[in-house]
Amino acid sequence: MNVLVCGGAGYIGSNMTAMLASKGHNPIVLDNLSKGHKEAIADTPFIKGDLGDYETAVKVLKDYDIEAVMHFAAFIEVGESVEKPLKYYQNNVCNTHNLVTAMEACGVGKFVFSSTAAVYGMPETVPITEELAKKPINPYGQTKWDVERMCHFQSQTGRLRYAALRYFNAAGAGNDGKLGEDHQPESHLIPLIIEAAMGKRDSIKIYGTDYPTEDGTCVRDYIHIEDLCSAHLLALQKLDSQAEQVYNLGNGKGYSVRQVIDTVKRVSGKDFKVEEAPRRPGDPAVLTADASKAKTQLGWTTKYPELTKIVETAWKWHSQNPDGYKD
Repeated sequence: MNVLVCGGAGYIGSNMTAMLASKGHNPIVLDNLSKGHKEAIADTPFIKGDLGDYETAVKVLKDYDIEAVMHFAAFIEVGESVEKPLKYYQNNVCNTHNLVTAMEACGVGKFVFSSTAAVYGMPETVPITEELAKKPINPYGQTKWDVERMCHFQSQTGRLRYAALRYFNAAGAGNDGKLGEDHQPESHLIPLIIEAAMGKRDSIKIYGTDYPTEDGTCVRDYIHIEDLCSAHLLALQKLDSQAEQVYNLGNGKGYSVRQVIDTVKRVSGKDFKVEEAPRRPGDPAVLTADASKAKTQLGWTTKYPELTKIVETAWKWHSQNPDGYKD
């Protein structure tokens, strides 16, 4: 299948591109490289372009005879979304609307969308099921939920078959540790702790040590990047028989901030300074996924459910790429 991977030079997109190719598909990457890295996609067909450009989207869809589209081109920084909501609405909602409009014009009906657990906001119960109320508490989560609703209503016309995959915390490095996280600035916990282990940060901060958890720190659900991508392949296949899909993607098992720090120390063999700081507003004590729906309906299984393996792959990539990607 010819699959357009929007944002395919980014962390998740590049891992998805590699997996598509390994399974016999033909990925084509469209990325403006504002966040992505050309080095991460090797010799995959690549178009530098922006999803806000309707003519480019139409041209790529036609020129490459695209049969399905995967979307990884959203902005993802929660804090920035609060400071710059219009930036997030433009890229995450308006540009995605532009893409789906181009797909309709070109008769491309299959769409796999990278959504987020942030659509749930501050959930009343955990683990989180797909049926839980959607109450985003920041523009980032709201823009993802807005796109989900747009896809839902478009699917009712019969012109779109889509899967919305709600991620928890993607982590680790895929493709045998060759494709890792390189965000600027970095905001995800595991690479931040690894930076401390590498001496690139003076310390790592724990925000809140008085939560009602086993060790007093927040608990989150981490999913290895290859497990995440494998669910996308299964969802893509299922679009032939099911026009609308929504799944949580997580391990269903949470790890605390202290557990993650201790795991990085053990895997890296490095010690570093850990500082305790006050809670951050809006941080729930526990966020874990109930991913049983994806496992039951897609036949999805996770190969790397343990935190140690996730951290090992991340440490391998950062160790071999201490300054990140070259381009």
